[in-house]
Amino acid sequence: MKRDELQKILNDISRVRIAVVGDFCLDAYWFIDESMSEISLETNQKTRPVRQQRHSLGGAGNVTNNLAAMGVQDIRAFGVIGNDPFGNEMISIMKQTGIKTNNMLVQAEQWSTHTYSKPYIEDVELNRVDFGNYNVLSRKTADTLIANLMREIPEVDVILINQQVPSGIHTSQFREQLLGVISKFPDKLFIVDSRQYNDFYNGTIRKMNDTEAARLCALDKAPDDVVLYSEVVACAEELYKRFRKPLFITRGKKGSLTIDEKGISEMPGLMIISRVDTVGAGDSYLAGAASAIGAGYDMKVAATIGTFVAGVTVQKLFQTGTATPEEIMAIGADPDYVYSPELADDIRHAKYHAGTEIEIINPKEKLQIRHAIFDHDGTISTLREGWEHIMGPMMVKAVLGKKYQDADEALYSKVLSRVNDYIDKTTGIQTLVQMKGLLDIIREFGCVPENEMLNEFGYKKIYNDELLKMVIIREEKFRNGELALEDFIIKNAVKFLQKLHDAGVKLYLASGTDEEDVKKEAEALGYAHLFEGRIYGAVGDVTKEAKKIVLDRIMGDIGELALTQVATFGDGPVEMRETRKRGGVAVGIASNELKRFGLNESKRSRLIKAGADIVIPDFSQLNHILNILNL
Repeated sequence: MKRDELQKILNDISRVRIAVVGDFCLDAYWFIDESMSEISLETNQKTRPVRQQRHSLGGAGNVTNNLAAMGVQDIRAFGVIGNDPFGNEMISIMKQTGIKTNNMLVQAEQWSTHTYSKPYIEDVELNRVDFGNYNVLSRKTADTLIANLMREIPEVDVILINQQVPSGIHTSQFREQLLGVISKFPDKLFIVDSRQYNDFYNGTIRKMNDTEAARLCALDKAPDDVVLYSEVVACAEELYKRFRKPLFITRGKKGSLTIDEKGISEMPGLMIISRVDTVGAGDSYLAGAASAIGAGYDMKVAATIGTFVAGVTVQKLFQTGTATPEEIMAIGADPDYVYSPELADDIRHAKYHAGTEIEIINPKEKLQIRHAIFDHDGTISTLREGWEHIMGPMMVKAVLGKKYQDADEALYSKVLSRVNDYIDKTTGIQTLVQMKGLLDIIREFGCVPENEMLNEFGYKKIYNDELLKMVIIREEKFRNGELALEDFIIKNAVKFLQKLHDAGVKLYLASGTDEEDVKKEAEALGYAHLFEGRIYGAVGDVTKEAKKIVLDRIMGDIGELALTQVATFGDGPVEMRETRKRGGVAVGIASNELKRFGLNESKRSRLIKAGADIVIPDFSQLNHILNILNL
């Protein structure tokens, strides 16, 4: 989605008038610091002193809070609270946020404000303390809530119906009354997100997760069971036929799916490498999607906005987060998606070009390739193989700082495990992004004061300097004849370059390494001449991701009109994503850099998720590759 298009959508969303009726909840976060703990005289037990407490709106409240953060100006809350401090805190937060609370009713008897109290010691959540489990909605309260809703429906564009808890407002009486309201306003947009009663509210657009959809279709799925993409599609078709209304089905990190009269549309999930807290993500998605629908956009656009909003909020820890227009713009103007996650994670579903190891993910026809972009490290050259053995120790030293030599075994082991896990999860991601994550790990352990920490660019320089030492040693061995060209080249890579060059294809070498170093390495290994001067590396601005800048430079030189004639070969997600965004052919090289031939399944998975159209282990079947590319 282009930046100006996204900005227009957000502007339009701000003018939508939305009523939210549902189970309004409060999340109370209690951060315990046991350094001030004492033994209680009454119980002889250790106390748990709360250093800090924070309150966030949950349930329907989180939906309204997300709408307000997005810039929606007219938000009307219809719900019930108790005559208690939590209810007062909820109303205070809502008023400060600009949410209209005149239809938030207080039921003094048999009702406590739904509150989820979450004690934390460091970043570990202890047993939750819940309020409101025994609530009973009175007939008088239900009648008043319905009457208030009926009075204001003509003034709003969208009515969101939220059902969060079994002991909330959705009693059998209230559900029947609300169903009557829906039938009286057939031209109004009603959107339902209900954990228990999604099948009840006919005449509405529904939002549900894949497990809820499976349950409605009588599939026996536990909450933690995987619901396959094929099952989600089948459920969507069955439910659309049953309800005759559009619906959203969310799939967690795998994205979402919509269905309406136009058919099924898939929305990929976003690539997020930071720590996440998915509490409230469904509410965030609903707020984004519903406001877009209310502004007149279709289901596909609505799902996109919902994905962006949820993508922002899941990265906000220890809170039910929200997303501002600026944050939505930041994540949505140039998003990175996760494609085909089931295929990526299960090689049994792979489909190959006949008689080859060439996996075809997105078949392409009538290709006219005139430009070929090659990543360097891991695609052609293996000079930098083993980078993780450089990054791991470097990160451990950065986390421990001055404590590196003296840290006890328990702390050292904990840091080492955390670093290794992080590298494993972020392999294939830009180095600069990895270093930003390193900053979070350093803060997490607290061994290095903030004023002594470097920024991500400083840590990247330390890593690159160490890596370069290894490369220089290998180059020296190559020049001395101790190692041969075959020791540093992916199988048949140079032969493949020569074939493309002979066919008249313009070759481009792209690397996030400093440009002069890339040129020297290509010269040393004997294939620089095939690129005819088109060797690109990092230059100048160290504050930006080098590989992406390099690819932008190359594709800018090629020109927008010729981008469909581009094939990009690489073993990293960046080149796959950037090529897919621009309509070129993304060929993933899932290379085993140690053996220099054969498939690396971990790379395969990353490349497919990044948007690869084709995946090959190496260039050993080069004639078949040329045939697929119509060369």
